[in-house]
Amino acid sequence: MAHFAKIEAHGNRVLTVLTVTNKDVLNSDGVEEESVGQQYLEKHHNWPANKWIQNSYNTRNNKYYDNATNTISADQSKAFRGNHAIIGGEWDEANQIFWPVKPYPSWVKDTSDAQWHSPIGDAPDDLTAEEKEVNTHYIWNESGPSWDKIVNST
Repeated sequence: MAHFAKIEAHGNRVLTVLTVTNKDVLNSDGVEEESVGQQYLEKHHNWPANKWIQNSYNTRNNKYYDNATNTISADQSKAFRGNHAIIGGEWDEANQIFWPVKPYPSWVKDTSDAQWHSPIGDAPDDLTAEEKEVNTHYIWNESGPSWDKIVNST
């Protein structure tokens, strides 16, 4: 199966993601080719071929995962376009990456892992065992900007 994202006509937002059977993406030599799938989708879904972009169901965070074990595959040559496309996500043609939905206005793209990150880095990893036990966690504070510790008070 091949997966294609339908991109909005005048922008880069993902509108839907479809699965196409292998036979519909094979060229005359029997080799999978994105343009063959794009032509098939244009014909059957009345949307411009260049607005159907192939992506990998098993790629996330710029890594390819083995579908059977859900672990990072030893063969990273199959990692394709950063992430599997999701509805509402973004197609970044310049970097050839599908981005998840931007979580906060201040967050920035990191092409190394195809993810959004806070402008001050990841949340602290300093919770004690006792804090973790009562579900204490950090949340992003956009007005800070900062990571704020939330203590579960039950």
